[in-house]
Amino acid sequence: MDFELTDEERAFQEAVRKFGDRFLRTRERQIDTEGRIPDDVLAEMARLGLLAMPVSTEYGGMGASAVLTELAAEEIGRGDFSMATAVFFLLEAGWGFILDRHGTEDAKREVLPAVCAGKAFLGIATTEPSGGSDLANMRTRSQRYGDGFSLRGEKSFVSGVEEAKRLGGGHLTLTRAEEGGFNFLYVPTKSPGASTQKFQNMGRMGISTGAISYDGVRVPRSYLVGAEGKGFGCAMEGFSVARTFVSAACIGAAERALETGMAYIKERQVFGQPLGKFEGIQFELVDLWVQVEAVKWQCRRAAWLLDRYTLRGDHSHRAEVDRAVASVKLTAPPIAFEAVKRVMMWFGAAGYTKDVGLELGMRGVMSYLVGAEGGLNIMRIILGRELLGKEFLANQ
Repeated sequence: MDFELTDEERAFQEAVRKFGDRFLRTRERQIDTEGRIPDDVLAEMARLGLLAMPVSTEYGGMGASAVLTELAAEEIGRGDFSMATAVFFLLEAGWGFILDRHGTEDAKREVLPAVCAGKAFLGIATTEPSGGSDLANMRTRSQRYGDGFSLRGEKSFVSGVEEAKRLGGGHLTLTRAEEGGFNFLYVPTKSPGASTQKFQNMGRMGISTGAISYDGVRVPRSYLVGAEGKGFGCAMEGFSVARTFVSAACIGAAERALETGMAYIKERQVFGQPLGKFEGIQFELVDLWVQVEAVKWQCRRAAWLLDRYTLRGDHSHRAEVDRAVASVKLTAPPIAFEAVKRVMMWFGAAGYTKDVGLELGMRGVMSYLVGAEGGLNIMRIILGRELLGKEFLANQ
């Protein structure tokens, strides 16, 4: 692995940072209070090729590498501290890639160009009211109906329910198949028989979260992603990609928090000297910086492995990829949350105000501790399985 970015990668990273400074930092409070990402922000993201970056150029994407997409995710997490824009970005990137890789030609041509142009939303729907990772308890079912499928059930804690109605689009939805296994289906949110409910979150206000109910929703066979009854593997492949970009966005938020904190402790005078001259603060800064720097390279390696294997359709090193992705998803959100929390404490009472803005990051990053794209304990289960072996655990 070459740790040096190419000239093109550095130039792209700089362009995304400029976008973040101009379009996101100046609008993040508006995004949070108004509860939506402005249309001109999405239009600029589309112009820069940031929406669904890994999608093939044939369908409107950049055909971007996982490393390049990871760099963009960092900068978007740094730009919009609330994490709302990062969530929109990583959903389009991760699940756009899966539809491109495993979808039918008809579905790809219908859905992906609009997603890449910012004129449609594409998300993921796997979690249900009875649980997120308890697939044995999944109740949403799809059965053959004519030349397609009929769905019944409910998905919960789904990102983008309002965006899919406002912009058009839908979600890749995991369902129990009629004859065993799982079907993975693209389901437009405006389909007859589909209804949504919006939840009130504590953060990430710029992108909606809610539930989708399916009451005899019919979709054509062309919306099947992967083989019938084999959709679980496609969904898990998508989570590997999306979790890497989640982690990258958390790294960007952590770096911004530390930059904000360093500027403050250099200026804030306490007992006749800058706050940053006290070793109690210096050492805390150093410890946080080292942790963020370490998880950044851990994330970069996960993206490199995705490029080397997953994005090429090579699953011969799946265990190595799973370990890398689960490791970074386990560590990046808590480290980012700790960085934001500690910097808030450096600010004292001011850190608790909206004027300083650190609370945006705390509310946003928290979503990735409690379960979005896989809870922390699920990452531990994955790592335990990979370290000890499935056979060992199955025989205990």
